Amino acid sequence: MPKMKTNSGAKKRFKVLSSGKVKMNHAFKNHILTKKTTKQKRNLTQGGYVHETDMSNVKRLLTIGK
Repeated sequence: MPKMKTNSGAKKRFKVLSSGKVKMNHAFKNHILTKKTTKQKRNLTQGGYVHETDMSNVKRLLTIGK
């Protein structure tokens, strides 16, 4: 059986830490920024972690064992 391929889009968007958490960037910070508040844009700049409920889907895309 051939090796599993990592999803190309996922490997550009997520990074797995040594603790097992998956780091990500927030969306909605690329365009149409005039109607968003300064506080909202500032908070979207900071990174975040993938929620536990989405972790299994992200790890499947990255072909990481559970």
